[in-house]
Amino acid sequence: MFALVLELAILGLLKEHPMHGYDLRKRMREDFGLLSSLSFGSLYPALARLEAAGAVHEVPSEHRSSAAPPATAFASAGSIAGERAAFRARLASRRAAVPRSGGGTRGRRVYEITARGDELFHHLLESEEPKSEGGRGFAMRWAFAGYLSPENRLLLLQRRRAQLLATREGSRRAVESPWRPLDRYQRSLVDHDKEATEHDLSWIDRLIASEQAAQISSSAPTPAPEPTQAVENPSAVFDASVAHARPAFKKAVPERSSS
Repeated sequence: MFALVLELAILGLLKEHPMHGYDLRKRMREDFGLLSSLSFGSLYPALARLEAAGAVHEVPSEHRSSAAPPATAFASAGSIAGERAAFRARLASRRAAVPRSGGGTRGRRVYEITARGDELFHHLLESEEPKSEGGRGFAMRWAFAGYLSPENRLLLLQRRRAQLLATREGSRRAVESPWRPLDRYQRSLVDHDKEATEHDLSWIDRLIASEQAAQISSSAPTPAPEPTQAVENPSAVFDASVAHARPAFKKAVPERSSS
């Protein structure tokens, strides 16, 4: 369900730091392709639901960095051009002070995740995504996979792989035993879906291999140096250490219908 995906995104972003509605919407539209068309009409009801559930709350105004900047004195230049320049500077100063004032519209309410919200975030992140979420649910969970344990990351990938295998099987049946004859245009769409599924499967398999390699590497015992042997060249020991780079995720292709 879209609502759960949206709430997961809100809680995940608020774990970074408190934000107001405008910043949340901007981050979601820029960072998550699945939410690139997110409107305030969807965001604010989701924030209200989370606030009612005790998962987020408004940051008290006394804890915000919201003090307006001190008024600046602009001396008159003694000419019409100078007066105009001074007026424009005063106007710009007032406009710059508005976002910091913390008053007025609901968009300037600053939200913060609570302990209850942190529990809900991890519950949503670790739970099995409903079939109705499809690729959207996996994509959003993988965006915050850094908060998962290695075992749960691997489980998330394996669940997504099983979903893609089922989708591929559905595409195969659609080609081999269509419920009605397909013309070349309809068949091209089925072929396109099959190719996209194969591409996603290849990507998931690479991620699984990377996660498994990381788990093996982290569980391997580190040999202790022989007590009678001193390390003569510490830099050689440092150079021998290998940093493991895990694949980054920004944007995933939504799952396509196999029908």
